[in-house]
Amino acid sequence: MDHHDADDGRARGHSAATDSAAAGATPPNGARIEKSEREWESCLTPEQFHVMREKGTERAFTGKYWNTKEKGTYHCAACGEPLFASETKYDSGTGWPSFWSPVSPEAVATETDETHGMRRTEALCARCGAHLGHIFDDGPRPTGTRYCMNSVSLDLRKEQKTRGGEDEKTG
Repeated sequence: MDHHDADDGRARGHSAATDSAAAGATPPNGARIEKSEREWESCLTPEQFHVMREKGTERAFTGKYWNTKEKGTYHCAACGEPLFASETKYDSGTGWPSFWSPVSPEAVATETDETHGMRRTEALCARCGAHLGHIFDDGPRPTGTRYCMNSVSLDLRKEQKTRGGEDEKTG
């Protein structure tokens, strides 16, 4: 069974204290975004709300980015915070988009997740607290880290070629 286990459809809580930026560090793009669950529900799709606010998981090999090779920057689908560059994306064989590093250490917050009878590191958007996926220590060089993300938590803003042939990020 893969490390990124599907959930049973219920919201999950955490029994351990916050480990990183979610504890109050300022994310790269400024102040944290605070909204009520009702406000989040009104601006996210039902699937996004389930994964990003109720800490659900999309099924492997079903998300729109698991096999994407396009260049660009992956942003939080809830608040637009830049999270991962396409250059750090790789095929982990798990069926979820996987990255070996975020765009900056401050972009992704972590919490200890002790649900489903195991201890894992949960990845959260540092700006809005949205659940992104989990982090494992079985990734490739240079970091040895695998950020195993849910596609529905991400928004790829693709690079476009300019007239001079250089890549330009859109968004």
